[in-house]
Amino acid sequence: MSLRILLIDDHTLFRVGLEGLLAHRNISVIASIGDGMEGLRCARDLDPDIVLLDMRMPDIDGIGVLKKLREGGFQNPIVMLTTSTEERDLVESLRNGAQGYLLKDMEPDELVLALRDISSGKTVVAPDLAPILAKVVQGDGSLPDDASPFDDLTPRENEILSLLAEGQSNKVIARNLGISDGTVKLHVKAILRKLGVHSRVEAAVIAVEQGLRNHREGTG
Repeated sequence: MSLRILLIDDHTLFRVGLEGLLAHRNISVIASIGDGMEGLRCARDLDPDIVLLDMRMPDIDGIGVLKKLREGGFQNPIVMLTTSTEERDLVESLRNGAQGYLLKDMEPDELVLALRDISSGKTVVAPDLAPILAKVVQGDGSLPDDASPFDDLTPRENEILSLLAEGQSNKVIARNLGISDGTVKLHVKAILRKLGVHSRVEAAVIAVEQGLRNHREGTG
């Protein structure tokens, strides 16, 4: 039986290439969409067997489309097809109901096998990402919850912590933010208390591990 795929990706060349590749393997791309909002409408109207979804798109990204589809009651498999090997993207996708997380540089036959497994009810993660998934999955097989050690920090404390993670001294942070050294010290003290650490170095390490700098800069 031919699978019916809805492809949502803002790169036209990639969509056209993938459409041809799948057609040769008895997989039908019933619509190929370059815009997330239009993709949402098509998913509801066309009821594809699988939605193949890019992660990075303008206006609304892949996670946003995934959340809206699931919130709207769309039950069929949704699969992220992306270049991102970021742990955060993988975990967020699976937590929000993706049934697969595949990479654009997979071999064509690997991709087709993964899609057929997903259509039969399995959850499939690209083999290259298995070590990342193994690292984040807890002992009971569940994903960690969404709590972040930064949830209790104020926006100003987050800003100061991200500057600490860049190795800036209190004096430089004060100058950059236009506040006094004493105010920076008070913020740093509050940050250490909230994160449960004893030194600014420990706080900076946590910030780097959790990707705070990337988050602040809107990258990653």
